[in-house]
Amino acid sequence: MTRIIKGDAMVAVTLIKIPETKVVQIKTIDTDGYEAIVLEATDGKLSHMKEVPLTGSMAELKVGDTVSLDVLDGIGMVTVSGISKGKGFAGAMKRHNFAGGPAGHGSKFHRALGSIGCRKPRRTKPGQKMHGHMGLDKVTLKKIQVELVNKNINVIALHGPVPGARNSLVVLDF
Repeated sequence: MTRIIKGDAMVAVTLIKIPETKVVQIKTIDTDGYEAIVLEATDGKLSHMKEVPLTGSMAELKVGDTVSLDVLDGIGMVTVSGISKGKGFAGAMKRHNFAGGPAGHGSKFHRALGSIGCRKPRRTKPGQKMHGHMGLDKVTLKKIQVELVNKNINVIALHGPVPGARNSLVVLDF
């Protein structure tokens, strides 16, 4: 993350490098029953494929064409999806933001979970807010403002934070 000056205010942004994206396949109603384009994003040795529905601006693309940042012209908001950072095993207070008990005056209830239900059935019901693995979930943020598009170096700046660690894959939908 970094910041840019917009008007008379500083705006926190996340810079995202867009890899080279090529059209691999075009699906049509005749062959597949629907219209879509399969895109392949290549960044060094890694390549990722994504199927997107065919829209009016992408109708003239052919197999082998490179998709540039020109598709972002006139786009103000995007949807960002990614995998959140993994945080390993966490207790119930950290994982679910429980308050805990009083800290002093002889209290023996500090960071404990508390009651988790009745005696029967003698198991933990699914969905109970208990300790366990935290993070590594798919996170989708909608209506994220596009602050800056630099076509020379294939970088865009999105307002605020984006899910995932550094150099992780995020998917932009618009």
